[in-house]
Amino acid sequence: MTPQKIIRRSQYWVYIVRCKDGTYYTGYTKNLENRIALHKSGKGAKYVKYKLPAELVYAKEYRYYKSALNEERRIKKLKREQKSELVRIYAENNHKIAE
Repeated sequence: MTPQKIIRRSQYWVYIVRCKDGTYYTGYTKNLENRIALHKSGKGAKYVKYKLPAELVYAKEYRYYKSALNEERRIKKLKREQKSELVRIYAENNHKIAE
């Protein structure tokens, strides 16, 4: 009998928050609204807790857990300038959609 591969399919988010000191924190979650509320209340990641307030500046939805996890890892490896560019492009695209 061959073991079946488990596919975790749902709704996952990769996000970036900008802290009050201008640094970025990147994470992934199944519930973006709840996770951002946790960060803002100081009950999220320790990194963000001491750098409040934090503002959501980037979010992208993924269908598969592994895809979101891989993208989070990729973004965390980027240099600050590259993250800033990603945030800038995201803000431009979302602003155009809202108009």
